[in-house]
Amino acid sequence: MSVLKKIHATLDTMAPADRQIGQFIVDNPDEMLQLSSAALAEQTGRSQSSVVKFSQKLGYSSYQQLKLAVSEAKAKQWHAPAGMVHGSIERGDGYMTVLQKLVASKLASMQQSMSVNSEQTIGEVLDRLDKAGRIHLAGVSASALVARDFAIKLMKLGRNVLHDSDSHVQLASASSLGRNDVLFALSHSGASIETLRIAELAKARGAAVIVMTSLKNNPLSRIADVVLYSVGDDDGVRSSAISARDAQLALTDLLFILLVQRQPDANEHIRDSEMAVSALKQDAS
Repeated sequence: MSVLKKIHATLDTMAPADRQIGQFIVDNPDEMLQLSSAALAEQTGRSQSSVVKFSQKLGYSSYQQLKLAVSEAKAKQWHAPAGMVHGSIERGDGYMTVLQKLVASKLASMQQSMSVNSEQTIGEVLDRLDKAGRIHLAGVSASALVARDFAIKLMKLGRNVLHDSDSHVQLASASSLGRNDVLFALSHSGASIETLRIAELAKARGAAVIVMTSLKNNPLSRIADVVLYSVGDDDGVRSSAISARDAQLALTDLLFILLVQRQPDANEHIRDSEMAVSALKQDAS
């Protein structure tokens, strides 16, 4: 049972203070995800300690953990479009069934990933990227592919970007980061040893650490200054990091587009990049 259903089912048995907080969360889950414990207390006319105690009564160690559970519950509410099959891909499935399940899984992961990250969190990530002297992209395996894609997009905007597919080089680059720099680390599991060590080093050097990882509480998210959540459905597609990668790509594409909107000379930088590549293509022909 999701936390939203649990709260709704037990509202009648709650004490008045808890009922008021619970009712607000059930009625306004999206708004709740953007509120601090103090802000939620103000919205419901209760104390901040009441909000924290409410979270603990539901079995969560903190209000932040309750928010994480609500985010996950919201993500799971999304359903595949009419006519789209969603579920585990089995060995005996035919071509069209595999195609529909795969597309439905990708769509679900991307939509859910967008829904669990608040506009406030996205804004904070954009602010840190905007102010960064250097941006170091870190990730291994499938996350390395997403890191490379995002690095190329940021380079097209004229940003000072560090990225290498070799985790040893990533670690060496992280050792040169400082207080004006940002590490953007991607790991869906949040348990990749290489990415974890890179994040720890960047943190020790004073750099801001932005992490993109799964909804589950994990070592990497505990290091981060800001966390973006990617929702993967790889149990459904029964393949390696397919939907998790698509979720990461969707989020980094969103960040890129929003950075373009913020940067007055973005189109000039992109045009210069395209012209440089175009000249190479002409030479090759």
